[in-house]
Amino acid sequence: MGKKRIGILTSGGDCPGLNFAIRAVVSHATLTYGYEVLGLPYATQGLLERKAIALPSQGLSYLHGIDPLLCIGGTILGSLSKGDTLDRADEIIAGYTELGLDAVIAIGGDGSMAILRELAKLGNWNLVMIPKTIDNDVALTHQSLGFNSAVSTVTESLERLSFTAASHDRAIVVEVMGRTAGHLALHSGIAGGADAILIPEISFSFASLTQHIDRLREERERRFALIVVAEGVQSAIDAVNEENPCALSVSQYIAEQVSQKTKGKIETRVTVLGHVQRGGLPSALDRIMGSALGKSAVDLVAQETFDQMVAWRDGEATGVPLDMVVEQSPIVVDPHSSLVQTARALGTYVGEVT
Repeated sequence: MGKKRIGILTSGGDCPGLNFAIRAVVSHATLTYGYEVLGLPYATQGLLERKAIALPSQGLSYLHGIDPLLCIGGTILGSLSKGDTLDRADEIIAGYTELGLDAVIAIGGDGSMAILRELAKLGNWNLVMIPKTIDNDVALTHQSLGFNSAVSTVTESLERLSFTAASHDRAIVVEVMGRTAGHLALHSGIAGGADAILIPEISFSFASLTQHIDRLREERERRFALIVVAEGVQSAIDAVNEENPCALSVSQYIAEQVSQKTKGKIETRVTVLGHVQRGGLPSALDRIMGSALGKSAVDLVAQETFDQMVAWRDGEATGVPLDMVVEQSPIVVDPHSSLVQTARALGTYVGEVT
């Protein structure tokens, strides 16, 4: 095979595990195939500005034999989650040619995949995608890079908050990310022992929610509660827009309603985890996944099998058609799934059964 020059970029919000995927791409491409790897800083901005960073396998500032990518969160290439990418498509496409790239390996979520695939079609690029998102809503993969780490972070936060909630007999509303999909809230809520999990896919009522919390206090003598709320809970958003268009976030509105409807009997507090969920070092699973997905992405380039996403299925990395991924994403929580049933079996309120 002839020597290839591969560009690699990270797009969208950061998450743990990105550097492990970058590390695997660079190592496998240079050591196994003898390819040249160029890091494209800040997603398509690198192509737009014709900027690239040479990424030799032994040139990443090793310290006494320790690879820094093993202990750095986020992404060393930087990332962007906004901008007018398609409006400047011609300039970005020209960057691919001017940098002499034979292929691009891009790490991103479903939104980035749709945009980058459109650019690839317009510019006749050779593109392979690696899925990453703490929302875990990318189609055709059992898990996306970063999700497992985010679940662990939220779970630890719930454990910490439970002690404060118990100490003061409070109901704490914990807002987590998830605009359209409640996977993060559902998984972490179960793992962290939440008393209620509110997600966009399942409707709920404040009457049922407060009755559930009251039963905990009366029947189980549990004087506190943890309520995990995905940021995209639509019913609460609608209520905020109609009744209080100028102020409260979803979690604040829910906390206020719980307090009001119990006439102050239940004291509430709010914790919005925000970007804490994205931060920190990756879990062992995300380290393994990032490495396997990166290695398989390079193999697809070597086989000249493009317009693919490397999926994580049954503990292995495998290529799937990118057009099908884009078409079927985002994947939301099935309200009748076994995981939702598990939460209810544990005594967790997960909205109304329909």
